[in-house]
Amino acid sequence: MSAFATALVLAAGSGERLGAGVPKAGVDLGGRALLAWSLDALGRAVCVDAIIVVGDERALAPALASASREARARLKAVVPGGATRQESCGLGLAASAQAARVVLVHDAARPFAEPGLFDLVAQAALEHGAALAAEPLTDTLKRVEGGRVVATIERAGLWRAQTPQAAWREWLIEAHARARAEGVTATDDVALLERLGRAVQIVLAPTVNRKITTPEDLAWAEAWLRARSLGSGGAR
Repeated sequence: MSAFATALVLAAGSGERLGAGVPKAGVDLGGRALLAWSLDALGRAVCVDAIIVVGDERALAPALASASREARARLKAVVPGGATRQESCGLGLAASAQAARVVLVHDAARPFAEPGLFDLVAQAALEHGAALAAEPLTDTLKRVEGGRVVATIERAGLWRAQTPQAAWREWLIEAHARARAEGVTATDDVALLERLGRAVQIVLAPTVNRKITTPEDLAWAEAWLRARSLGSGGAR
């Protein structure tokens, strides 16, 4: 596989729910910023030839400086984020090269995505037009109204959407432009593609690809890193 994808790393979140006093992407995890974990994985992904970080460059400077040499070599731009995740992604798209065949979108708050996951999602998007990492639901879902259960939702066929997500660049450009023009908002990028009738391929994500949003999530991530370190004889 040769490099064909531009990766957008969304790192403009405030991290208010983490209560760390710094942007979420700059929060420490295992002695490194959350953003650095994603950048290093992208630096090792075979499919990636360019990386664009969306966020406050000054606030993220330590994380950017601590990224691997391979990641820094692929870093093409750091662009300010917008008021929403969707707006931030649109700004990153605008900064991407027209020659990019596939654009990967990843949340910096998912630090444990491995290079192979980026490659699988990008390759699926290259072949099918769009793809996302996701995990099948295992919990029983209840619909609740007024504090009472009114229905049990069949979980067969339901998946928990994650990032990375990827699509042909022209598809994402069109989807974001249409959404802006029509005042549509969505919580992820493939939802904007779905409303245009674009088919999206699923790539099974590992359970560890969790999003760090709350102090409890961060505590879990630290514990997971310690367990992994012990399992590998202390090597990080």
